[in-house]
Amino acid sequence: MKKYVTLAVLFAVTLTSYSQSLGYQDLALLFSQDDANGTARFTSMSGAFGALGGDVSVMNINPAGLAVYNNSSFAGSLSSRNTEIMSNYYGTSRNNQDNFFNLSQAGAVLVFDSAYKSDWNKFAIGFNYRIKKDFTNSFDVRGNSGIATFRDFPLDNNTPTKSYDIAEEQRFFNNYAGEISEMNIAFSSVHKDKLYLGVGFNFYDLSFTQRSSLIELNKDSDGNTLDANLYQENFTSGAGVSINLGFIYKAHQNFRLGLSYQTPTWFTELLEESNIVDNDGFKGDTEIKVSNNTTIYNNTSNGNFPSQSFIYRFKTPSKLTLSTAFIFGKNGLLSIDYINKNYKNMKLSNADFSNENNFFQDELRNTHSLNIGSEWRFDRFSIRGGYKFEQSPDKLALDSDNLEGYSIGGGYDFGNFKLDFGYSDNNKTAPYNFYPGFNVNSANLTIDNKVFTATATINL
Repeated sequence: MKKYVTLAVLFAVTLTSYSQSLGYQDLALLFSQDDANGTARFTSMSGAFGALGGDVSVMNINPAGLAVYNNSSFAGSLSSRNTEIMSNYYGTSRNNQDNFFNLSQAGAVLVFDSAYKSDWNKFAIGFNYRIKKDFTNSFDVRGNSGIATFRDFPLDNNTPTKSYDIAEEQRFFNNYAGEISEMNIAFSSVHKDKLYLGVGFNFYDLSFTQRSSLIELNKDSDGNTLDANLYQENFTSGAGVSINLGFIYKAHQNFRLGLSYQTPTWFTELLEESNIVDNDGFKGDTEIKVSNNTTIYNNTSNGNFPSQSFIYRFKTPSKLTLSTAFIFGKNGLLSIDYINKNYKNMKLSNADFSNENNFFQDELRNTHSLNIGSEWRFDRFSIRGGYKFEQSPDKLALDSDNLEGYSIGGGYDFGNFKLDFGYSDNNKTAPYNFYPGFNVNSANLTIDNKVFTATATINL
């Protein structure tokens, strides 16, 4: 274990110098995100279910909502995601678009009526699998900052050596893969048909990969060219756990209040394997060639592949959700969730992460989010819509860095079988700095996610 601590100290330093891969503070924010995947009914109402219940996806928000079910039920969902990332770097724009398809959710709720005379007249247990965060994405950036960082050819025998300090172009290619999958087990009961109580246990499996390439095209004052390619990769895996508690109070047959709290997720052992080590100062797999020398510099020649392993721990933000719902008989409903997440209390440990933890305290904020959803029923057919706003945790974030989106959907009840469809569209902007430590501007990314979800539900 001691060797990991030593590596951690070195790693925290090397990541901030000549590394285009995400640093630990960025990874912490990424691992704290939630795509809000769920059933089509859930997503088409923007996840505003904290005071509603009656949907298998509610257990990762407020497990008390399971006891709202009248019958046992099973639901499974397929999702298709289209992501468009527009990059802008020193006036040059690039458009990247990908489509992804997955099983986003599958779960069941079992409802038991009390066999005895009791004020607690119903008990429910739920099991649900969902993809909490899908990391899979890619984008590329091109442009010219006017700053050359690869100025020397390591195999140059000239005296003095040539300086390739005239920048012609920079190209950056980034690929993410992996996901955080979540398994929920929740219990709920209702007292006198007014107070619903619930507790849930959440188990996470994290798998993350980043592969990136930075290409620089430079030249010297004589017109000789230098082409540099720096490749970096990071593989992270681990498991985590959290608990959520909540209640729903039926103040009136047309009005409900809900409150729930989710503890931080504790990732007690995240294993990272990376090629970002100090190898001739380039901290990755590096290839450099120049026009006035036929020899190519390659720091991975003769099987010399840089590699480093490291284990660390991470605590995500906790989450508090305050909810209200208005029920208009059997015709429709309006639901509102307010969510607060305490990003300032995130923590990395098992090494010297003082810089990163100070960053969480000084540069981040506790965020405010709002989900609004509505549903209207016409006999067996339902239509739904929603709105979502999620504040960026960065204190200095632009307004456009906040996530904002809308959702629509519908469904048809065949009796013991239901089909639901949902569509959501959200967007935000974000900076990406692949030259940390240099006086180079970040690339500006505009990210737009469109998700279509289809859910089949069987009442047991």
